[in-house]
Amino acid sequence: MYRNILLLMDCSPTDEAIINHIVQLAKFHKSRIHLFHVIHAHTLDQERVMYSEVKECFSRVMEIFKKEKINAGYSITEGEPSEEAVKKASEPGWDLIAMATHGHRVFNDFMFGSVSDAIKHNVDKPLLLVRGKR
Repeated sequence: MYRNILLLMDCSPTDEAIINHIVQLAKFHKSRIHLFHVIHAHTLDQERVMYSEVKECFSRVMEIFKKEKINAGYSITEGEPSEEAVKKASEPGWDLIAMATHGHRVFNDFMFGSVSDAIKHNVDKPLLLVRGKR
């Protein structure tokens, strides 16, 4: 049922909440996982640092999938996180979109934006949201 899972990550400790769920789903459904992150930088120096941090984050997660014999890949792009996540999630072929959430309240979603809200309202595919620890 969930052969191709898009895992949206912000490479924060919040992501840990969803990794175990994805491992279990992928093993059960023999899924392929695709990690995706959007870098939102304001300077070239910030972009370089963030890109390095994301590569390190993805390396750790890919190692988990490798140990579990789960086929996985990844991509990284730059731009506005909500817009780029919606674009990626709207691509054909994804059976499930998954991500951990920060659990912001309405005011914080308004101030900081919410990728999960953008996905919920703009993508017509199954969505798995797991709230991260506070």
